[in-house]
Amino acid sequence: MTMPLRCLARTVGAGLVAVAALTTAGHTAEAEAADTLGSAAAGQGRYFGAAVAANHLGEADYAATLDREFTSATPENEMKWDATEPSRGTFTFAAADRVVAHARSRGMDVRGHTLVWHSQLPSWVGTLGAADLRTAMNGHINGLMGHYKGEIHSWDVVNEAFQDGGSGARRSSPFQDRLGDGFIEEAFRTARAADPAAKLCYNDYNTDGVNAKSNAVYAMVKDFRSRGVPIDCVGFQSHFNSASPVPADYRQNLQRFADLGVDVQITELDIEGSGSAQAASYTKVVDACLAVDRCTGITVWGVTDKYSWRSGGTPLLFDGDYRKKPAYDAVLTALGGSGDPGGPGDPGDPAASCTAAYTRTADWSSGYNGQVTITAGDAPISSWTATVTLPSPQSVSSLWNGTPTWTGTVMTVRPSWNGTLAAGASTSFGFTVAKNGSGAAPTVGGCTAS
Repeated sequence: MTMPLRCLARTVGAGLVAVAALTTAGHTAEAEAADTLGSAAAGQGRYFGAAVAANHLGEADYAATLDREFTSATPENEMKWDATEPSRGTFTFAAADRVVAHARSRGMDVRGHTLVWHSQLPSWVGTLGAADLRTAMNGHINGLMGHYKGEIHSWDVVNEAFQDGGSGARRSSPFQDRLGDGFIEEAFRTARAADPAAKLCYNDYNTDGVNAKSNAVYAMVKDFRSRGVPIDCVGFQSHFNSASPVPADYRQNLQRFADLGVDVQITELDIEGSGSAQAASYTKVVDACLAVDRCTGITVWGVTDKYSWRSGGTPLLFDGDYRKKPAYDAVLTALGGSGDPGGPGDPGDPAASCTAAYTRTADWSSGYNGQVTITAGDAPISSWTATVTLPSPQSVSSLWNGTPTWTGTVMTVRPSWNGTLAAGASTSFGFTVAKNGSGAAPTVGGCTAS
């Protein structure tokens, strides 16, 4: 179930130097071997993603785990209506931009979540009459999708539009109550026009097995496919616990949707529990996805237990200290990967880590020099990656002791010759910035080590 309060910046600097056209080609060589979730899933022709919160990206262990293990990112709250259009017609993208820029700079796909949903709506939406609400809904879809056109792999166009229970009825919401059953179709048609290249998904919870709710969604998707309504995928949130375990007909349910000609995606996976029981449940989910050709990927709803919306149930693959849990090993094995039991992330063995600290070493009226010091953690490292976000309209004119790539104003720096560091050792890279009227300090987004 998508919960409230799951929840910076990709500013667009027009004056950046020519290297701004460069983007990272994908994950580093570390991920090319099938020893991470993302690389193992890629070997099966699938992505393995995580829900990402912009306000945690500055935490080194969070960013390092995300960057190492995952090939897809879903903003937790940053693309929801209250976050992106708090006042009618006024869009705010800073937090979502930060997630997108971080993901894209590391070669990850991005899932957009979510365009039309009954929850986390700004108060003004509920005051609109039918005609205004229709205009506002379509305007919101066009505004959000237009901003990210070409950058989002899949969008959850409509989220959780059906009731729980045995009726299979539509959920009461401003959209359902004032626009009627046709609002879902209209949202999908508007979304297709807004970004024809993006995959368009319907997303819901408690639809993992064959039941009244999933039957109602199935009937809608079948109808849409028969009439040419643009729908490309169906998302299954797959939130499980001991009272609501993985259904015995999970794979069969995914398959029947796939047989309609749509992709299926596991979009918000988390499973409360621990140890071998939790590991076995995760294995069932992965096995089901691998058995369905059109199951294109899996997203877990968060990186670490400590930030999960159900943290008391310890539902994710990494514990609060970012150590790999038995469920992690089970997922990696099910995906055909092979981990290192004594490698980074396991209890008792310090993980490769680093910190990045910024200082301004020189300043003049039109520019300044900055320096970022990289310090290895409690284990030696063979490489590092640091991100620096420049305030618009600043631009970098030169950089030394590092190799930069760019996404917008986010500069991702990797070593040129100075990647190998002993535990606790430091190195640095420097750069010269043209202020272009702004003397603000850049933001260092953290350091990732391998």
